[in-house]
Amino acid sequence: MSRLTLRLPDTLHQQLIHLAESEGVSLNQYIVYALTHQSSINYIVQLLLKQETNQQQSDFTNLLQKLGKASPTEIEIALSERESVETEKELTPEIIAQFQQRFQIKEKVNR
Repeated sequence: MSRLTLRLPDTLHQQLIHLAESEGVSLNQYIVYALTHQSSINYIVQLLLKQETNQQQSDFTNLLQKLGKASPTEIEIALSERESVETEKELTPEIIAQFQQRFQIKEKVNR
């Protein structure tokens, strides 16, 4: 393990102490956790190069072609077996209509 001497403003130090106490861990453990959490966020989201994006799109298209198409009967069976869930309160009829409109525009563009 490495050691790091760090100068903190008093207010931040007190805030970290309070947070560590509320989590039931030492100040050192809390700071290590917080730094690990923050540094991992930077590795999760990474921009892809245009070439990588194109390759992923190509791979996805090839996969769809290999899978083939479902018959109308197979589609009806799959739809009848899916789980029904309650609509979220925030999902108003206006928002649903906007989504449906966007889907229709996408379908027209993709044809």
